[in-house]
Amino acid sequence: MNQAKKTYVLKLYVAGNTPHSVRALKTLKNILDQEFQGVYALKVIDVLKNPQLAEEDKILATPTLSKILPPPVRKIIGDLTDRERVLIGLDLLYEELSEEDDKD
Repeated sequence: MNQAKKTYVLKLYVAGNTPHSVRALKTLKNILDQEFQGVYALKVIDVLKNPQLAEEDKILATPTLSKILPPPVRKIIGDLTDRERVLIGLDLLYEELSEEDDKD
């Protein structure tokens, strides 16, 4: 059964052009290009330029990745170098494991 793929809406909160911010963005783009293949929308928010957006979304540390859609909202804090943690946080790894179970 071929289901329509979900579209992921993500926000990455960074604080300027720091090494942690650059690493998080690079790592995230790599994961998105490999795993999501165009079914995502990513907005990068610099909390130094837009502190009100960080305050509205209750962002206390950077870098923080926030998955808005599909629900539930999830937040991952850090430079995103732990690929498995990112995939689990985005519910992608769980879905892949479930799909493999369905094939058996």
